[in-house]
Amino acid sequence: MRTEHQKIGAVILAGGRGSRMHSDVQKQYMLLGGRPLICYALEAFEKSRAEELVLVAGAGEEDFVRREILAPMGLKKVKAVVAGGKERYHSVYEGLKALADCSIVLIHDGARPLVTEAVIEGAIAGAEEFGACAAAMPVKDTIKEADADGFVAGTPDRSRLWQIQTPQGFSYELIRGAYDRLMQEAQLQRGITDDAMVAERCAGVRVKLTEGSYMNLKVTTPEDLPVAETLLRAREKGIF
Repeated sequence: MRTEHQKIGAVILAGGRGSRMHSDVQKQYMLLGGRPLICYALEAFEKSRAEELVLVAGAGEEDFVRREILAPMGLKKVKAVVAGGKERYHSVYEGLKALADCSIVLIHDGARPLVTEAVIEGAIAGAEEFGACAAAMPVKDTIKEADADGFVAGTPDRSRLWQIQTPQGFSYELIRGAYDRLMQEAQLQRGITDDAMVAERCAGVRVKLTEGSYMNLKVTTPEDLPVAETLLRAREKGIF
């Protein structure tokens, strides 16, 4: 339920190693439209209802990020730059600890540069109403489940399958408690790939799906970068 005012914070992750990009430059610093990729997510959240942002960078990169990324952008909402950890969930936890005075928190992968204010607002509204939500879109392709030998083991009903994105939004108290438990019980960490899983597994809550965007792609492998460039140019021309 909404209250008169719930302070909104956001954790933006920019500490991934990006090994699947096969590049010496980490993906969050690769150029997209002539600018470091991470700049686009930061700008989108700067324009959103989020009041405080925490950027999670790779360990040892904090000063570089402050000097080379944040200083030229002149952002007003970035509260802190903190070092991430070995796994994604370690990095999220560091970001959450830096936002301890917020009521609502969004968690976003900085490698999703084309996130829009509408998608962010949907996640905020979902977190306010349901306590836990994740941006998502219906899958377009038929999905096959494979067995250990690479043969088809089953075909899930496509109408019930969704492609999960970020931002994912939560009551701060709920997701912080879930992460506290995750960090204390190592057996819960197996297979964790996103924050919705942490909320489901460690807090026992149902996660609401909010509307994402097919443009909200994650730059993960080399072919994703030219796709993002094309979508960015199309957006700038008002095509999307």
